[in-house]
Amino acid sequence: MSRAILIMGESGSGKTTSLRTLDPKTTFIIEADGKGLSWRGWKKNYSTENKNYIETDKVGTIMQILNRIDNQDMTHIKVVVIDTLNMIMVNDEMRRMREKGFDKWQDMATSIWELISDIHKLRDDLTVVCLAHSQTDKDDNGYIFTKMKTSGRKLDKLVVESKFSTVLLSKATADGYIFETSADHSTAKSPMECFDKTIPNDMNFVIDTLTKYEEE
Repeated sequence: MSRAILIMGESGSGKTTSLRTLDPKTTFIIEADGKGLSWRGWKKNYSTENKNYIETDKVGTIMQILNRIDNQDMTHIKVVVIDTLNMIMVNDEMRRMREKGFDKWQDMATSIWELISDIHKLRDDLTVVCLAHSQTDKDDNGYIFTKMKTSGRKLDKLVVESKFSTVLLSKATADGYIFETSADHSTAKSPMECFDKTIPNDMNFVIDTLTKYEEE
């Protein structure tokens, strides 16, 4: 069973920037947003020529890539990044905007749910990192809560975060970018006693810490 991590946060909170510490020789990035990466010189390390980067927002294509990494000629890859789940959902919705009826929403929810479910079924030495935008809601009593932003009520009912044992909330602070590993007013969570409440915005650190924690 592969490891799955969800990183959620507002645009500009440092989600993509956290990937800068990963080793491009063992990392494959699936860029669904079509915006590229966010640090100086990234194109030297990630590209189609290097066979570690692709831009696509289609679930079928993403699953084909994951299956190839899982059991064919790319077993040197140890980390796969999907950036972002939201753009996969939104672009699927836009492509089908002329379709009528409830079945469209059912199909779209099923598609993204199956992708999230299947990433747990890959080889044991693989980590899949999913990036996603967050939304913060405030109810009539003033209670504020942050969760992953989804398309349609079906996924809200399913609760995407329930498919991940590690959900980190990315934040930009006056002192720089950080991850929150647990929070009173969000769906952020992590294995018990694995992390401090806030940690550096560093994906390599996150994966190394989880690996050591699981091997203790």
